[in-house]
Amino acid sequence: MHDRAPRSRLATHSVDNQPLPPRDRDLFALDRPLRETLAREAPAWVARRLAPLGAAVGSREFQALGEEANRHPPELRLFDRHGRRLDEVHYHPAYHQLLHLAFDHGWHTVAWEEEFQGGHQAHVAALYLLTQAEPGFCCPVTMTHAAVPALRREPSVYNTWCSRLQAWDYDPRAVPAWEKPAVTLGMAMTEKQGGSDVRANTTQAVRDDEGYRLTGHKWFCSAPMSDAFLTLAQTDEGLGCFLVPRFTPDGERNAIELQRLKDKCGNRANASAEIEYRGAWAEAVGAPGRGISTILEMVQQTRLDAATAPPGMMRQALLEAWLHVRERHAFGRRLAEQPLMRRVIADLALETEASLALAMRTARAFDTPLDPHERALARLLPALAKYWHNKRGPGFMAEAMECLGGIGYVEETPLARLYREAPVNSIWEGSGNVICLDVLRSLERNPECIDALRDELLAARGPSRDYDQAVSQLETLLTRSAEEIEASARWLTQRMAQCMQAALLLRHAPEAIAQTFCRSRLGQDVSPAYGVLPYDAPLDAILSRIVP
Repeated sequence: MHDRAPRSRLATHSVDNQPLPPRDRDLFALDRPLRETLAREAPAWVARRLAPLGAAVGSREFQALGEEANRHPPELRLFDRHGRRLDEVHYHPAYHQLLHLAFDHGWHTVAWEEEFQGGHQAHVAALYLLTQAEPGFCCPVTMTHAAVPALRREPSVYNTWCSRLQAWDYDPRAVPAWEKPAVTLGMAMTEKQGGSDVRANTTQAVRDDEGYRLTGHKWFCSAPMSDAFLTLAQTDEGLGCFLVPRFTPDGERNAIELQRLKDKCGNRANASAEIEYRGAWAEAVGAPGRGISTILEMVQQTRLDAATAPPGMMRQALLEAWLHVRERHAFGRRLAEQPLMRRVIADLALETEASLALAMRTARAFDTPLDPHERALARLLPALAKYWHNKRGPGFMAEAMECLGGIGYVEETPLARLYREAPVNSIWEGSGNVICLDVLRSLERNPECIDALRDELLAARGPSRDYDQAVSQLETLLTRSAEEIEASARWLTQRMAQCMQAALLLRHAPEAIAQTFCRSRLGQDVSPAYGVLPYDAPLDAILSRIVP
């Protein structure tokens, strides 16, 4: 890691004082916080199974595939040469190779194969690593994984699809599902007039002899080349949940018409589409009129993934920044030796480790649903983590980019891509205000959630005065009127997330990490900017954990 890059002689100058060219990195072996968290939270088999994935995603081969998938975004092909409707999205081969990496090794189904035995922890840790190859391709991985609990609401539908959903394979062909060894699932929930207010949906589902026929539009369809989509539509009984396959039972293309692909800020490798159902054939999933309740089974799973992607992106950005400043010299010494730079990198490392700890603790709660305490945490923690990790992400990426200077702002490094990607998980499936209101609803409808959180926080009291004061302030806030609490919902959600992160670090991380996190996030002189740490912060101890 400390070798200097070889000089290159050009016509007018020598290229020196630049970091080494990209090389293979084992992202599992390099990630000490991840390995320690898995040793604490997960069964031993999880780390053993993840080790080869960490070597793969950090290789030059897969890092280059991530770059290629972004450089060549998907293309919409509505018709074939003869004018027949295709309604297909064509991806660069790099995108398909990345999906093979995930699906051929079962990371989309591990949570259900090893249910209650560390499966969710394995899935979340794998997503954290896969994100570091390219975040966009993780969307169909998440969707396919998350559809399972919703489909279980309708055993006849689930039994038809489960073997292909759980297959360790990836088949991108646009053919009927029964002709493929493996399938992927997507979601189409929001509409133009309602957005997150899905009760305002206008898509209609009409029953016929063969099932249901759906007519209407969807403003966002995630992973539009999936083999089927979970969607919402109005029925006589109310809003229902439906599975809409790409092909009807007689093998014809279903009446799902792609209108256009979104020209997005980031997430370029992945397609998101606007679609029309023109009498599309569908099967009902779940109880009539209980569509929101049914699809929320899927949303709760995707919410955990949306909380996990930011720590993965943070880790990738942190590693890029740290390796750069260790090899770049300015003003007579390495950037990594300069006090201000050391504080910035140390602060980024604290954020990364705290976010990973909360994501993995949430995954453990998902894996232990028979325990009432864990079940209550599983209701609350995904929303806290999704909100706060994504609020911290964009500023994190900007700071990491700044560590590299101008070279961080150009497309040859992954930081520009990560910066564009950073807002997507905050917006997708419910933006910040929606998530905060969901937190308030959870506390109101399920008071056991706050009891479970309180137990977790109280277990960490004692070592940090800043933490103890923050927990006491949180308790005071929760006693205010409903109107005051709603007005303070963002602060409440942020504080619960930060206190939970701090509790995990106080109980399990080295003292240097835990105490500095509490002082810089919960203390009296908290700054919104990264790099503002206490003067006496133990920087050497914090920085030593970034890489071995």
